[in-house]
Amino acid sequence: MTSSPLRLAINGASGRMGQALLSLLRADGRFELMHAVVSPGSMHDGEPVWLGQALRHAHDWSKAPALDVVIDFSGPAGLAAALDHCLAHGIPLVTGTTGLDAALQARLETAGTRIALLRAANFSLGVALLTRLLREAAAALPDWDLEIVEAHHGRKQDAPSGTALALGQAAAAARDTTLDEVGVYSREGRTGERVPASIGFAVVRGGDIVGEHQALLIGQGERVELGHRATDRAIFARGALQAAHWLVGRAAGHWQMEDVLASPA
Repeated sequence: MTSSPLRLAINGASGRMGQALLSLLRADGRFELMHAVVSPGSMHDGEPVWLGQALRHAHDWSKAPALDVVIDFSGPAGLAAALDHCLAHGIPLVTGTTGLDAALQARLETAGTRIALLRAANFSLGVALLTRLLREAAAALPDWDLEIVEAHHGRKQDAPSGTALALGQAAAAARDTTLDEVGVYSREGRTGERVPASIGFAVVRGGDIVGEHQALLIGQGERVELGHRATDRAIFARGALQAAHWLVGRAAGHWQMEDVLASPA
């Protein structure tokens, strides 16, 4: 017996991730796209989502139909509007939007008491596994030096990447500390000896690198290397769809990609 497709909305439908999601949805029978939101003033507003089909892009949530789940890759203002709609209707929300101010961060924290909410810096299932393995390794080898190296394309605006920082946070927590206490983000000139228990970050930018992350746990005479290499941006959209499918029916709370990995939908 096949279940009915989940009724899905995408917020940020004209962005890079939104377009990747739309491309995958054409062949994904688990979902029915019901609403696709773009920013007010977008050239896509009112245009068909797919040629030859009736669904059109919208710039708000006023005419959104009944939904089972929302995926958001927009911006802070777009996320705030989507969050309002999800809270008003009890809809689970998957979001990868970054650059949030303290007020919106606080709203999301509170929202987790009312709806199922999954936030991630990276929606790759491979990165979710890497995070789990690094957490275990950092705890098992607490005295080993830890360095995180990440590489991305030359157009990326921030460094270290959000994924690298999330890996560092997971490792720091496993060692009962925080990145505020042990993170080292630059080395130049006469830096002196490495500070014990610190977590260092190194950044590479260039070409069309999709995303590479490597964690080096370095002991005396040996080291452990844990890494992930993305070669196709579609993995992030696939992971977001997997997260959305998994999140429907979950209890209110803050969920992570590692939870999706632990119990696939």
